[in-house]
Amino acid sequence: MPLIELKNLDKIYNTTSVPVHAIKNLDLEIKKKEFTAIVGPSGSGKTTLLNLIGGLDQPSDGSVIVDGVDISTLKSGKLIEYRLHHIGFVFQAYNLIPVFTAKENVEFIMLLQGISKKERDDRATELLTSVGLGDRLDSRPTQLSGGQQQRVAVARALASRPNFVLADEPTANLDSVSAEALLDLMEQLNEEHEMTFIFSTHDARVIKRARRVVTLEDGVVKSDKNGKK
Repeated sequence: MPLIELKNLDKIYNTTSVPVHAIKNLDLEIKKKEFTAIVGPSGSGKTTLLNLIGGLDQPSDGSVIVDGVDISTLKSGKLIEYRLHHIGFVFQAYNLIPVFTAKENVEFIMLLQGISKKERDDRATELLTSVGLGDRLDSRPTQLSGGQQQRVAVARALASRPNFVLADEPTANLDSVSAEALLDLMEQLNEEHEMTFIFSTHDARVIKRARRVVTLEDGVVKSDKNGKK
């Protein structure tokens, strides 16, 4: 069974006088352990597709089946709970809570999950150490570089022990050194811990690392190719 199965997926936005058909009758399967890049020009539907897979947006038609559960049919409360326990998110803008330390940012999702204080403390420390920030546990986002903030975001995404991680343009705000270091980390997590990663990206550095590259154009899949060997 695929980890993610998209069937006859459509997304139409009616927020303007002319409806925008962002995703058109799309079928796609993603298996566990994949390291997949969703690519295409601006307006091709990349971010919309990630938002649909992550349950951040609802399809106009079709199904989003994640690990056997059709999340497109879940009511709001159940969907929020599902995302909390099964999906990790890494956003382009980091989305860290500015008044929290790095450790508190990573712990927060576990607090929502009802995990004990000791386990939250131990897991957050372990994750931040694994991303090279063991000496910055008590630093707030404003005290960290962009690359360090994105590493906190990756640690936070993994804290819930999700089925997979969605990363929307994760390297867009990073310099070359930070971007390569972040990709090294994600590749390591993919290879050593079998974590599934799905990227929305324009970045050639990400595309070069991907083991599968799905190209969107005007909301449809134009190509689906194996990437890095």
